[in-house]
Amino acid sequence: MPGLHYVCFDSRMKIAILSDSHDRVDHLERVLASVKDSGAVHLCFLGDFCAPFSLAALAEGFSGPIDAVFGNNDGDVFLLMQVASKFAHVTFHHPLAELEIDGLKIALQHYPELGQRLAESGAYDAVFTGHDHQRYQEQIGETLWANPGEIMGRFGTVSYGLFETEARVFEHVIV
Repeated sequence: MPGLHYVCFDSRMKIAILSDSHDRVDHLERVLASVKDSGAVHLCFLGDFCAPFSLAALAEGFSGPIDAVFGNNDGDVFLLMQVASKFAHVTFHHPLAELEIDGLKIALQHYPELGQRLAESGAYDAVFTGHDHQRYQEQIGETLWANPGEIMGRFGTVSYGLFETEARVFEHVIV
């Protein structure tokens, strides 16, 4: 399948799902410390870094593979791509990421409206979206659709998600 990115690890891997940092590097540092403690070996970012320095902080704070999509507040796409090119473990996808990780088909998209449709298609095992800064998860047929919440803390709660591939379990982590 064109655009499909293959990554294979052991069957108990954890993937950290982050979104909407909006330049809150102080919150991002706390989240990355929690991600490290969680044992996550892969990180997915669902958009709205905002400034490129937030991407640099993410890439410097997590050494495993990072797959990211753009959000509506990622204004300087050119500079974000320049920063990403300095980190071999960071991959940007546009307009969505279609990944195969640990044998599961996973889609990343910033917008929930599009992510819900991707989940309804039945083409993926899991679909993760951001944008609205809300924590939720829903099972649509055989597909998990989830939003990890926000790093920004706009609504008072800083959170991210952890997806464990073998059990196909998603949990929200409040930081």
